[in-house]
Amino acid sequence: MEDCFDTMAFISAILRYLSSIAVFTNLLQLISGRPITEPDPNFVLEVQVRSQPERDPKLERFILICWVLIAVKHVFIIYACAHWPVPFHQLWINAPTFALGLLATIVYYVRR
Repeated sequence: MEDCFDTMAFISAILRYLSSIAVFTNLLQLISGRPITEPDPNFVLEVQVRSQPERDPKLERFILICWVLIAVKHVFIIYACAHWPVPFHQLWINAPTFALGLLATIVYYVRR
C-alpha cells in the first residue's frame, strides 16, 4: 500500500514539474509586460510552390566560352612551362583556375 502512495506522489510531482515548465515558457511575456495571446490557428493562409526557374541560354553560352578560354589558358601554360625555365610547376596556375571554374559551374547548375 505504501508503494502505491509513493507512486502517486511521484506522478503528482512529475505533473507539477511539467505544469511549472508551461508557466516558465511565459516568463518572458510576464517580464516584458506583453499580454498573453493565443496562437492564431489560421497563421498559414496560403502556400505557393514555384517551379524551378528556366536556364538562361545566354549565361550557359557564357559558361561554355569561359571553359574554352580556360582550356586555351591551360594549353598555353603547359607550353610555356615546358619551353621556358620557370621555378614552379604548371599545376600551381592551372589547378586553381580549373577548381574555381568547376565550382562556379556546379553552383550554377545545382542552384534552386
